Amino acid sequence: MPVIAQLLVALLITCLSFSARGEKIRIVTEPWAPYVYEENGVALGLDYETTAIVFKRLEIEVEWQFLPWKRCLAMLELGQADGALDIFHSAERELTLLYPSEPLSEVEFVLFYANARPHRFDSLDDLRGLTIGTSPGYLYSTQFSTSNLFTREPAPSHEANFGKLLRGRIDMLITDRRVGQLVVNELQLNDQISQQPKVVSSNSQFLAVRRSAGMDLLVQRFGAELKRFKQEPAYAELSAKYASMHILASEPGIPLQRAPGTVEQQESSAQ
Repeated sequence: MPVIAQLLVALLITCLSFSARGEKIRIVTEPWAPYVYEENGVALGLDYETTAIVFKRLEIEVEWQFLPWKRCLAMLELGQADGALDIFHSAERELTLLYPSEPLSEVEFVLFYANARPHRFDSLDDLRGLTIGTSPGYLYSTQFSTSNLFTREPAPSHEANFGKLLRGRIDMLITDRRVGQLVVNELQLNDQISQQPKVVSSNSQFLAVRRSAGMDLLVQRFGAELKRFKQEPAYAELSAKYASMHILASEPGIPLQRAPGTVEQQESSAQ
């Protein structure tokens, strides 16, 4: 049997195995607007909607769970979830997870500061002696995560981090540019908090699945279909919708409804 035929048969068996058992592929993630979040009980976001469309085209049903990020990682390790949405790539995770060749989106980590206590930032050396708010379980750049010039202080949520920033308990905080701006707008802090223009680090977000029988073929098909979809007008429209959401979020008085108490999902240097 030709190799391509063998691959297609194996993929078909993988997809049918879920249906035969009456199961759906289980994907875990954490609210991370505008990439993935819930509003009035409805799942939304650029990466969520993109992934849902791709799986629909592959005729694979998905069971979604929105959980704290550390619990998402634990479920993957324990085999209680088949994959995770919006996870960064690392060599360590490749031992247990499979990544498609095509990423879902790109994030840019920047620093936010209180307007009452501005700090300059052109390089990590400008952070010497400062305390920078972080989120547990996030992957930042190696340089940022290992630097001895400043102190990294985690907080359990975005809201907690920005609260600490306003009270002067930290000097600045780091998060994705778009995510942070949406939280600032949600908390109506546009006149009190600003973001540095310089990017500290950037990274790609993926859908990754656990290494198990047939999943490598599923990842290949997912990556190919994702790449195809991203070249279509429908994806351009979806991207434009969430880009405009980010622009609106920079204007005061335009709140974004999200699930309360959500924690940023990206991984720290421990990823």
